[in-house]
Amino acid sequence: MRYMVQIIAVLALVFAGFQGLAEDAGQGDNSGRSGSGSYQKTITNTLSAWEQTAKRAEEAIDAGRASTAALEELRGQLVEWRDKFLAAQTTNKSAIDTLQAQITALGPKPESGEETPEIAKQRRDLEQRLAQLQAPVKSAEVAYSQADGLIRGIDQIIRARQADALLELGVSPLNPVYWSKGVAALQSSFKAIRKELTDAWSSPAQQVQLKAKLPQIVFLLIVALLLLGRGRHWMEKLTFSMQTKERTPARWSMAFFLSIAQVILPLIGLLALVEALYATQMIGVRGDIALSTFVVLGVFFLLARWLGGRIFPKSEYITPPLNLSTAQRRKGRFYSATLGVLLGLQTMVKSIASFDNWSVEAQIVVIFPLLVIAGYALLRISKLLRLHVLNEKVEGEERSYKNRIIYYLSRIILALAIIGPLLAAIGYFEAGQAIVFPTAMSLGLLAFLLILQRMILEVYGLIIGSEERAREALIPVLLGFIIVLASTPLFALIWGARVTDLTEMWARFQEGFSVGGTRISPSDFLTFAIIFVIGYMVTRLIQGTLRTTVLPKTKLDVGGRNAIVSGVGYIGIFLSAVVAITAAGIDLSSLAIVAGALSVGIGFGLQNIVSNFVSGIILLIERPISEGDWIEVGGQMGYVRDISVRSTRIETFDRTDVIVPNSDLVSGVVTNWTRGNSVGRLIVPVGVAYGTDTKMVEGLLREIAEAHPMVLANPKPSIIFQGFGADSLDFEIRAILRDINWKLSVKSDINHEIARRFTEEGIEIPFAQRDIWLRNPEALRPEPKKE
Repeated sequence: MRYMVQIIAVLALVFAGFQGLAEDAGQGDNSGRSGSGSYQKTITNTLSAWEQTAKRAEEAIDAGRASTAALEELRGQLVEWRDKFLAAQTTNKSAIDTLQAQITALGPKPESGEETPEIAKQRRDLEQRLAQLQAPVKSAEVAYSQADGLIRGIDQIIRARQADALLELGVSPLNPVYWSKGVAALQSSFKAIRKELTDAWSSPAQQVQLKAKLPQIVFLLIVALLLLGRGRHWMEKLTFSMQTKERTPARWSMAFFLSIAQVILPLIGLLALVEALYATQMIGVRGDIALSTFVVLGVFFLLARWLGGRIFPKSEYITPPLNLSTAQRRKGRFYSATLGVLLGLQTMVKSIASFDNWSVEAQIVVIFPLLVIAGYALLRISKLLRLHVLNEKVEGEERSYKNRIIYYLSRIILALAIIGPLLAAIGYFEAGQAIVFPTAMSLGLLAFLLILQRMILEVYGLIIGSEERAREALIPVLLGFIIVLASTPLFALIWGARVTDLTEMWARFQEGFSVGGTRISPSDFLTFAIIFVIGYMVTRLIQGTLRTTVLPKTKLDVGGRNAIVSGVGYIGIFLSAVVAITAAGIDLSSLAIVAGALSVGIGFGLQNIVSNFVSGIILLIERPISEGDWIEVGGQMGYVRDISVRSTRIETFDRTDVIVPNSDLVSGVVTNWTRGNSVGRLIVPVGVAYGTDTKMVEGLLREIAEAHPMVLANPKPSIIFQGFGADSLDFEIRAILRDINWKLSVKSDINHEIARRFTEEGIEIPFAQRDIWLRNPEALRPEPKKE
């Protein structure tokens, strides 16, 4: 009975009838009692099934003596129950939301506790129905936790057994006592296979069938011999012919897909050979196992040789991934194919040993030579990787990021290639196997990812029509990152992770997480991302239409157009986010408390950013400055090039960008030289020597100012005699320019003209002069020499 609460919740959510029953219970007793007999019978049967499963799981966990296969089977049953519990947690959601909205519409209870009988009755009815609908959901959460705990317990037992197996110290394969067992096991299996073939050959019925299928067998053998003997050579020759021509992404892609046929054609030949052997009707049970594992060996070998051919290419007309010589690349291809053969042989030996019940000692003795050879091959590949790093090294420069990764990878492979065989030789054979062979398979997977990344780059270059642009583009990098991320489950499986471990992680990922009573799952994120991207694209489309089609036909200036376009962008992005959140089913009301708590801390930490953001909105609405204006703020002068929500970019006259926070533009003093129009005043100071005719100077300066085309005739330029300076008579030309942006250029032109006209008229432009008076000049005279 201790599972009764969870069971009731689970069953209520698994079966759709419970939902109808719970909803009808609030509507009327008569409808709630209809069909209750068959429903109760269904509940009773399901209760019994769940109780038996839960008790059996608990007993198996407590005892810890069940086999791993039995635990895996029991775990699968618990996972099915847990999935039902998870699905049940969303039962009655719409009805619960409706009832909660109705209760909210009634308002809070009066503080006095008294309210009209009609309202009180309606509130009680709604709360009762809400409690009935929420009870299965809450119970499902409890039941889900129970099932999840049982699954965790089983996983803990299985992982502990795996760890114990790796750390178990067994017999050493170097002990000669056990060598005879390995040899005897091999001889026994070979004799059994030979006996099957002999018995089949001696059977007259088998001989008749063999003769009947002889044409088919001959045809399959011919196909097998052709494809196994020449198939790869034909495809390799065709691939080389594509590579020797002009280097383009299209030719590289074509050569790549042709190289895949170097695996496919020999594999077809291998399958044809196996099919020919099966057609003889002489293959027994052990022969079937041997042929099946032989196909696996062939797949390992062909894939390893293909990967080696792509990483250590034979052709000199393609750029190899590694900087190695021709002889070094040939060694790389050889050791890659060797690792493929060894992985296939290990699989074959394990399959035969499992069927023939070899002893542990026999398996260790037979597999140990394969493990040692694999370790040696890994050592040689590690050396090739280090040679690549040395060949890439440039004196005085650091290694690139890629070469640093390859260097560390080579060191790791070197360590694992040594540690694995040593552990196996000591007696930790399972640990040695779990190191060497997964390392080889991981290398193959890494090589495949590298080849796939190169293929993505070439195909993208083919699409956009430029290989150089493809190398600098971000999309191939993102696609490569996604592929690497998607390959992590394969690496986990290679290194001993169970499939159930991965499915468990995926299930928890799909469950999402709860925030403020709202469960957010990956599907919610996907819905949010898709709708937000659509809204963002529509916003950008509207902005582009306004910028290029609608606003240019209005009388708004450039600053006003940019303000409208920016405002539409902010509003569109905000609405896209709101619509995406709503469509994803995220309840913002339940997150209000969390958001309110976070906003306090964020408000203190980001108050400057918020201030600049608000200031940016004010600038876009009031538009005291616009793009293209010539302004001066905080000692910086230049043209406004961009106004964003946080800052404004000013381009100074020396072509440097100054980023000014928007709050400085709103709260500080800003001089806008071109606000409203580009007309502005120019002041040119001039000094002449004392004794010069001031009226003549005034007339010359007026002529010079009025003659310049940028100076407005109305109002006329004015010449001001400022006063008597320390060294000169000071004048000023004050003129109104058509475009103040030409201020410096006009000032330079006027100064040139003043210098020319003053020279012609003989007017002196003085410079500072000082007279020095010595009080005791006789002190500077040398003393007369004494005779």
